[in-house]
Amino acid sequence: MEGETSWNSHCIDDMSKDIGEFDSFSELSDEGNKEMIVSVDSTLPDDLLERILAYLPIASIFRAGSVCRRWHEIVSSKRFLWNFSHVLSQKPWYFMFTSSDEPVGYAYDPILRKWYTIELPCIQTPNWFIASSCGLVCFMDNDSRSELHVCNPITKICKKLQEPPGMKFSDYSALSLSVSRTSHNYTISIVKSKQVPGNFLQWDLSIHIYDSETMMWATSLTEVLTGWRGGDESVICDGVLYFLIYSTGVGTPENRHSLVAYNLSSRSSPLIRSLIPVPGPLTCGRLMNLKGKLVMVGGIGKPDRPDIIKGIGIWVLNGRNWVEVGRMPHKFFQGFGELDDVFASSGTDNLIYIQSYGAPALLVFDMNQKLWKWSLKCPVSKKFPLQLFTGFCFEPRLEIAP
Repeated sequence: MEGETSWNSHCIDDMSKDIGEFDSFSELSDEGNKEMIVSVDSTLPDDLLERILAYLPIASIFRAGSVCRRWHEIVSSKRFLWNFSHVLSQKPWYFMFTSSDEPVGYAYDPILRKWYTIELPCIQTPNWFIASSCGLVCFMDNDSRSELHVCNPITKICKKLQEPPGMKFSDYSALSLSVSRTSHNYTISIVKSKQVPGNFLQWDLSIHIYDSETMMWATSLTEVLTGWRGGDESVICDGVLYFLIYSTGVGTPENRHSLVAYNLSSRSSPLIRSLIPVPGPLTCGRLMNLKGKLVMVGGIGKPDRPDIIKGIGIWVLNGRNWVEVGRMPHKFFQGFGELDDVFASSGTDNLIYIQSYGAPALLVFDMNQKLWKWSLKCPVSKKFPLQLFTGFCFEPRLEIAP
């Protein structure tokens, strides 16, 4: 299909053998360009060639590894991976699940505007909890909430973590992951929430933190919330864990959601003191870390019927105040066709991806350029009315391992 490329990403050796035709290297097949490669190959020293190759899109790097023996050795070397990690970051990809039962789908490369078929390690069904940061992805099962894996979806290197503490069968859980770009150490948080038996207004909430350096879990906080419950949306941003909580029936529609800011260093308590109101009556809030800034994408409810959205907005948290930085134009909002009050959205770097659960359409918002753009059409079509689509974004990186 148009825009689809086969992808086998176990390691660079396998990738360079099985990779399909990438646009940025398709011109290397004619004789004139082969002569050019020979000329460049004979005049450039290894260190300079490494730096040049490190600026290529990651898909083109694998294609470059099959050009000749020297290039293959360069892109496979540890020194190249070091250079690769210090150049401009790769644009985040978006993996779209195309099955409700199997964790299969396509990954979208916004630089080459191509979809690739890739196999995700560890995850068993699309409804698992997913969090990503700086090239790593964390998967947590949706049943017991006790099976966790951290992996690099490009290299397929995967690590299973020990079972987290706290209640196993929580009513709600929120998973987040934060990876250091310098040390590559990472922090995982799970916010668990369960209703107090016989009390609709009170909910037990606990925060559990995993440190990859010590390889240990710690229960950071346990607290009973009155009038609020936890949810499934959280993110770590600049050392602060942010998560959304939801009203259990008290208050107006404008106050149905609130944001908790929990400093992972000072571990302040009680949580109610750190509540930050959300910008208006939102039906679906999605949190993400974009270059150290907390960003929220949310459905804007109609004043008279807050459960029905009239549009989608994007806000950045500045101190304790929200600043609106974008609102989806009506033509794009209509373009989803079946967009209801719940949708998938995730982002990193400068890109935000938004998609409807009811269709494989994928919309991209560039935070720098304030530009909305449809992705290249995903090479899959809806086969039956109740087929659902969802997804997550991640940075494609070679040098980071769990």
